[in-house]
Amino acid sequence: MSEGGDARLLRSETGLQRATFLELSLDLVLVFALTRISARLITDFTGGQRGVLAGLGQALLLFLALWAVWSLTVWSTSWLNPEAPIVQTVIIMTLTGAMVMAVAVPDGFGARASLFAVTYVTLQIGRVVYFHIAGHGQPDQRQTVRVLIWLGSSAPLWIVGGLVEEGVVRGSLWTAAVLVDYVGLFLGWPTPRLGAQPIGGQAIGAEHLAERYQQFLLIALGEAIFVIGLAFSGSEFHPAQIGGFALALATTVLLWRIYFHLAGGVLGTAISRSRNASRLATDMAFAHLVMIAGIVLTGVGFELFITEPLENLAPPWLIAVLGGPALFLAGRSALEFQAFGRVSRSRAAGLLALGLLAPATLHLPPIATGAAAAVVLRGVAGADTRRSHRQPAEQPAPPV
Repeated sequence: MSEGGDARLLRSETGLQRATFLELSLDLVLVFALTRISARLITDFTGGQRGVLAGLGQALLLFLALWAVWSLTVWSTSWLNPEAPIVQTVIIMTLTGAMVMAVAVPDGFGARASLFAVTYVTLQIGRVVYFHIAGHGQPDQRQTVRVLIWLGSSAPLWIVGGLVEEGVVRGSLWTAAVLVDYVGLFLGWPTPRLGAQPIGGQAIGAEHLAERYQQFLLIALGEAIFVIGLAFSGSEFHPAQIGGFALALATTVLLWRIYFHLAGGVLGTAISRSRNASRLATDMAFAHLVMIAGIVLTGVGFELFITEPLENLAPPWLIAVLGGPALFLAGRSALEFQAFGRVSRSRAAGLLALGLLAPATLHLPPIATGAAAAVVLRGVAGADTRRSHRQPAEQPAPPV
């Protein structure tokens, strides 16, 4: 490829930083995938054959695979020009593969396990190979080798795990595969003689990458709203169910408020001010992963206190009703540290309060437990508001 072709392939500093419509179309596929994961979890929490803990573990592995597909795409389009035909083709490949994986999710540990695994491996390796061939090895042939070595290492684990009949063996193999994929991503795919290098390095488009994280967080909130609407529309509209519906909506608004005040709204500035943009961006990816998992789990809790607001609360449901918000706050605390180099006391207090609520709410109806969790989130949001009134807006000061 000529130097001019390379320049068109790479994202320019003066080019459009907003996500393209094609990128947003990929997000719609992830919305569908999150609804399938939520549906799995709701079935598991309401007495499904898998059981709660097994169901949580399986859903987590499926979610992590989908997140790996999405995050690698986002990193690539924050480094490369998303309007380039080669990059658009890769996005279309990703959209198609992610849709197949999402369709396989409901039975992703059963009859469709091989479909899920083969699609994941084919997509992850196939798009890297396509980009390398179509781009004539540009702009960084060594990066292609690094990524392919790591993806090739996890591929047999995914494929064999999808073919075996024993669920425990499949879970063990896929857990190992996920660890290989995420360690590679986190460390920049270190390879003998070639070293390590995150995608794009310091050339990452900070504004674009930050926007994509924010958009996916909103996607997760949208999926929670979908769960709320589906659960309430199928209810009998009893007063307690109406209360559960209102409580779920209020909790969703609180999650939105806590995320965007303040760290969630200044991601682009934080990345651009970082001394090591690729390192900070990687850390933020993992923080968002935790928050989104928390939102999905919180949405599962919404299903309970909308449909059965006054029933006896089975202990495993506390994992969703209290554990979901706790997971979100943990990820949000990590994001705050990444953006400002410190964590607000209200975040730690919120996590502690949610932990203490677990034994205290064990015998309360679901709607009461959900209300207690919402009160904690309201306290965290209120502390943010008071702090913003007492002092000027804080500027990002990332620790890396």
